[in-house]
Amino acid sequence: MRPASPPASRALIALAASAFLTLTGCAGAGGGAGQATATPAAPVAAAAPARGPFVAAANPLAVEAGMKVLREGGSAVDAAVAVQAVLGLVEPQSSGLGGGAFMMHYDAATEAVTSYDGRETAPAAATAELFYEDGEPLAFADAVLSGRSTGAPGAVALLAMAQAEHGALPWRDLFGDAERLARDGFVVSPRLAGFIAATRGQARTRWADAYFTKAGGGRYAAGDVLRNPAYADTVAEIAAGGADAFYRGRIAREIVATVQAGPRPGALTEADLAGYRPLERGALCRPYRIHVVCVPPPPSSGVALLQLLAMAEATPDIRDGPGSADAWTAFAQLQRLMYADRDRYVADPAFTGVPVQGLLDPNYVAARAAQAPTLVGAAQPGFPPGGVFAGPDRTREPAGTSHFVVVDAAGNAVSMTTTVESVFGSGRMAAGFFLNNQLTDFSFEPLRPDGGPAANAVAAGKRPRSSMSPVIILDRRGRFVGALGSPGGPSILAYNAKALIAVLDWGMSMEDAFALPNLVARGDGFGADTDRFSAPLREGLAARGIALEPNASENSGLHGAIWRQRPDGAWAWDGAADDRREGVARVE
Repeated sequence: MRPASPPASRALIALAASAFLTLTGCAGAGGGAGQATATPAAPVAAAAPARGPFVAAANPLAVEAGMKVLREGGSAVDAAVAVQAVLGLVEPQSSGLGGGAFMMHYDAATEAVTSYDGRETAPAAATAELFYEDGEPLAFADAVLSGRSTGAPGAVALLAMAQAEHGALPWRDLFGDAERLARDGFVVSPRLAGFIAATRGQARTRWADAYFTKAGGGRYAAGDVLRNPAYADTVAEIAAGGADAFYRGRIAREIVATVQAGPRPGALTEADLAGYRPLERGALCRPYRIHVVCVPPPPSSGVALLQLLAMAEATPDIRDGPGSADAWTAFAQLQRLMYADRDRYVADPAFTGVPVQGLLDPNYVAARAAQAPTLVGAAQPGFPPGGVFAGPDRTREPAGTSHFVVVDAAGNAVSMTTTVESVFGSGRMAAGFFLNNQLTDFSFEPLRPDGGPAANAVAAGKRPRSSMSPVIILDRRGRFVGALGSPGGPSILAYNAKALIAVLDWGMSMEDAFALPNLVARGDGFGADTDRFSAPLREGLAARGIALEPNASENSGLHGAIWRQRPDGAWAWDGAADDRREGVARVE
């Protein structure tokens, strides 16, 4: 396996930003004459360092668990452990102990940025035809519900690795809220109740029926108190025994037994779980306007987000602001180009050469951006320097993800996207939590017509490509000033890019940026929050060939914050939680 990348240092980030700012200053003098432009955000060169406590997550109970840890002197990573433990209980449709994650971390003492890869891995017995039956690919829904869909979970191992390096409190002290809520019960939220009420799929497996059906009959509804003693036992065991308690012993045996149950049992073994290893991969950072945006390297699709931002920087129409049909048209066309490249080239770098530098090469980015104004229909992938033209990709990424941001009192920060893949993952439960269906993120059809392999084909020990792209934002001197991210399956890249452009280009508050309509352009269609676009904008987009259809992918759940100077001169967090979900953002 290729060695992990080192953390991105302040010196390297500052050097990249300095070079970029020089180029931007030269290019900006003559562009955009006569155009109505959005007011850009003021340069972030904070006199006061960005510090917490700050937590934004998809459920208030998880936010409070994180805040409690921070009040007790815990680090951002300590709080992240508590947040994830509670999210896995109260928002099981989105993430949990049985899933995986990517974490971006900023170390205030060293000003280093790094990433942790807790992506699930395929079992040792997995083959390229994992999802084939009778010589044909399984129907997607059948694959999701099968034991074959579950990879070795990575979230617990990721958190244990990060906490060992950046924790301030004992590991055993980080699970108290999760255990208490599981034993005493928590109030079912309206969003969770809506998923529980589903009449098919993962909400109606025998495991889900047993969990979500009341003793007297009937499904749990919003406002009911739901208890999960099995989950309480599990987090208590992990608290006492560390990650080993999850990957070996009782919990591991229960995971394997559930995966290997019918119908369509999977091949995951106790050896696969015991052999799982998270990876510290460093950070992929590139300047954007007057900031630096950092994301995880592949198999995360962070490189695609940076490519989209780089193309946006070369596209004057983007500067026209949120009320401009030209700006939204440009944003859509650039997405089409980005997704075409992402779908073709991004995969697990231990198995496939990913042309990261080629996708971000300035000449290649400029050439791709130049295609946007005349692009009609779906974009074709380009030929980035170093790219190997792999087979067409048929990967599908359904809904079931969450994102949270934590900043501690010392200024350390976590931006983490976490998932069980589909809603309730595979619908199978072990030890009180749902198991992921992450392996359906692989391409079901491993070969292209000429017999060559698809980049994201299944292989033993391989991590499927992910759209999860948690973001850390730095100022021009390499200091932490913000973080954000979103769930959304493949639409994550569009959601994160929308928020970054709205905040960093258009000068919007985080709350207003998150509330902007979503527009996702992958392939030949345009999915959107049609009810959030004004009538004049819809008409303007239609006149430019952008026919909006309701967004068919998972909706956004953006959470994040940026450090800004208030009118009174004080520096403070401008934080928000997407109003499409149930999250909150809190600062103390």
